[in-house]
Amino acid sequence: MSAAPLHRVAVLVLEGAKPLDVGIPAQVFTTRASMPYEVRVCGAAPGLVTGGDGLSYYVAHSLEALAWADIVFVPGYRSPDRDDPPRAVVDALSAAHERGARLAAISTGAFALAATGLLDGRRATTHWHYTRALAARHPRIRVDENVLFVDEGSVLTSAGAASGIDLCLHILRGDLGVAASNHAARRLVAAPYRSGGQAQYVPRSVPEPHGERFGSTREWALRRLAEPLTLDVLAQQAGVSPRTFSRRFVEETGYTPMQWVMRARIDLARELLERSQRSVEQIASDVGLGTGANLRLHFQRILGATPSEYRRTFTRGE
Repeated sequence: MSAAPLHRVAVLVLEGAKPLDVGIPAQVFTTRASMPYEVRVCGAAPGLVTGGDGLSYYVAHSLEALAWADIVFVPGYRSPDRDDPPRAVVDALSAAHERGARLAAISTGAFALAATGLLDGRRATTHWHYTRALAARHPRIRVDENVLFVDEGSVLTSAGAASGIDLCLHILRGDLGVAASNHAARRLVAAPYRSGGQAQYVPRSVPEPHGERFGSTREWALRRLAEPLTLDVLAQQAGVSPRTFSRRFVEETGYTPMQWVMRARIDLARELLERSQRSVEQIASDVGLGTGANLRLHFQRILGATPSEYRRTFTRGE
């Protein structure tokens, strides 16, 4: 297979930038042999940028990096609901988008994208604490407070800091495929299935700190996707009634148990389509969907493409 093209990534550090928000895209996309990305961290001007939470950043690049980049990440920053970023920053973001770059906001970085007007008429999200402020300050945006991230094609937004990982893995999945995103998730020790598409939901308010009670059950299921996995089987493994398991599973993941199992099976099918020459019928059996017709049905419904179309996307140039 021919080498993947190099993607240029700029991480824009604004005054009051949140450390984790800055670090996530910088670490996920940092230049390495296994990742065809080059990263530049920039600010309104080169030099020291005062960050949030007691940290500051020395950035080597100015806003010229936005004219260079294919993807621009805007990390969250302090008090975004009070003032827009400097006009030069807003103009540089607008110019980058007009040139064809994707703009991706982590957490309250959505306010910087909103200042450009590029989110008007589109869905977007931000940290749950700021969703009402974003909607009030920019009423033309369709703010969705129930999602981990929103992909509107050329503009993407995500919720609080950890969901920046989901957004980055989603972008990796689109650029390089499931195998690459899963490799990055393992390197980050992050869940590869939290994002997985456009409808990843979280509770409307901060959940009670009951932890991920069914994490071990999900890990158990991921190792047995080829086997029958009914609600009763999963509930029995978790040691609770099916009704309790179903209710608490939705609270914890945003999916019903069977929706989650189906998405896990489709993700595994995607990886097998990318990395093996197994037939669609064989892959359907491998992931627990029985027949090729059943795999094609659910693959088309969830991803909008057939397995054969998807495989061709990752075999071009062979």
